[in-house]
Amino acid sequence: MIDDEGPGIPEDQMEKAFQPFVRLEGSRSRETGGSGLGLAITRSIVLNHGGELKLSNRPEGGLRATIILPREHTP
Repeated sequence: MIDDEGPGIPEDQMEKAFQPFVRLEGSRSRETGGSGLGLAITRSIVLNHGGELKLSNRPEGGLRATIILPREHTP
């Protein structure tokens, strides 16, 4: 789990946040950093490993990103 202290994401925009080049915060630009690829790349990697990436707003404010990966079983 990773928590931040930002404004969070409106529930109706959670899925949109995973789209490449999407920046939900209007103040973000190339000059202020970020290209809108981080969540898209991360989700792709997690899905390719059989996992899941979930986003949720924290009650105290901010966003929580949770990565759930399957436990590998070795014979």
